Amino acid sequence: MPPTLIRTNRFTASFQGIVDAYGVGCYQEVNPAPYTIITFPFLFAVMFGDVGHGLLMFLFALAMVLAENQPAVKTAQNEIWQTFFGGRYLLLLMGLFSVYTGFIYNECFSRATTIFSSGWSVAAMANHDTFLSQHPLLTLDPNVTGVFLGPYPFGIDPVWSLATNHLSFLNSFKMKMSVILGVTHMAFGVLLGVFNHVHFGQGHRLLLETLPELIFLLGLFGYLVFLVVYKWLRVSAAGAASAPSILIHFINMFLFSRSPTNRPLFAGQEVVQHVLVVLALATVPVLLPGFWTPLALPRRAGALTRRRRAAQGTRQPRWVRCLPEGQALRPCHPLTATLPQLAASEVLMHQAIHTIEFCLGCISNTASYLRLWALSLAHAQLSEVLWAMVMRVGLRMCGEVGVAAVALVPIFAAFAVMTVAILLVMEGLSAFLHALRLHWVEFQNKFYAGTGYKLSPFTFAIQEE
Repeated sequence: MPPTLIRTNRFTASFQGIVDAYGVGCYQEVNPAPYTIITFPFLFAVMFGDVGHGLLMFLFALAMVLAENQPAVKTAQNEIWQTFFGGRYLLLLMGLFSVYTGFIYNECFSRATTIFSSGWSVAAMANHDTFLSQHPLLTLDPNVTGVFLGPYPFGIDPVWSLATNHLSFLNSFKMKMSVILGVTHMAFGVLLGVFNHVHFGQGHRLLLETLPELIFLLGLFGYLVFLVVYKWLRVSAAGAASAPSILIHFINMFLFSRSPTNRPLFAGQEVVQHVLVVLALATVPVLLPGFWTPLALPRRAGALTRRRRAAQGTRQPRWVRCLPEGQALRPCHPLTATLPQLAASEVLMHQAIHTIEFCLGCISNTASYLRLWALSLAHAQLSEVLWAMVMRVGLRMCGEVGVAAVALVPIFAAFAVMTVAILLVMEGLSAFLHALRLHWVEFQNKFYAGTGYKLSPFTFAIQEE
């Protein structure tokens, strides 16, 4: 198997380094790095969504990018600085994406901004004198005419920042968002495996591996995403109190049962759920191919021999023409990279482990994407606590204007230091590690083997130890 050489530049080097830390790709295997350029900063920003914090990170990375050609910057020996400087373009996109998701969440240092007019009107409820006298808190009921005027043009309406059920609303929104993003990300990883199968001449894997995996993943968890979107579109504010529970439906789907108190979302839902479960279970024997893997080995060996004979032509690379006589070209694939050395029983055992890992991984990996929901709420609440315990105390200080202004200087300094140390460095590192895990474990294991080795060019230069 030849070595792998992937050419990078200043921008792509840090993203390729993330992939290579998991494992160097095999020769001509699909490289996840181009897709990681978008997905990694985005998943990080989902957990780190704040306009203010993202802007600070973006400006810090932009300063390193603008000063990258200065000798003093490049030759700095501090190990921490070299780490940040090597990932400057990664930090740049992480900060930029965090600004975007911060606008979606409508959070800037935990404060909501009113860019557009709110879609909620207090006047319609305030005009009811009996309502205000009977309720200690003002409730905005969207079923009352004139209360809800329409959705906010971009992101979350700023009026939610004043609501007592703000956390409950964000909890439901971000949890469903995490499941949708997770299933989409994993399905994309399974589809990338198609390029490996086609390139390495393993067309039988499209029907016996990729298609069953997609049916299993989308038939169960893709259906869960469908239920979430369908409920968003079909259930209005008038029927929200009696809306069915998606979680109960999903549990009953596996138990082949029904709940009398949980009405179906659409006609024929039970039949659809039963068919999907049976279809998903039927793909498991196909993924455990005790009948086709031993048959595929002799045919694969014959194809490799024919490829070896065709490689004697002058149009083939030099390393192919220099192979010893009788040595066949061998593709690098998660399973077939080692098939020539394995017996049929070992191949079956390998495929059985792969099947169990994928089927159980679909459940655990989908749950693993809920870290997007958890860390996003944790970051928002930690930012809120820091504002309430530091800045709000200083802004509520009474006294002369000059005295309050002088007292705000150390208070703001403490707020700035804790924001950088806790929310930017510690929370940023935590979100980075979780985004790294989502790419290594949940995304790349669907199609990426990473069992190759880098090209080490011959050189006369003395390597420093």
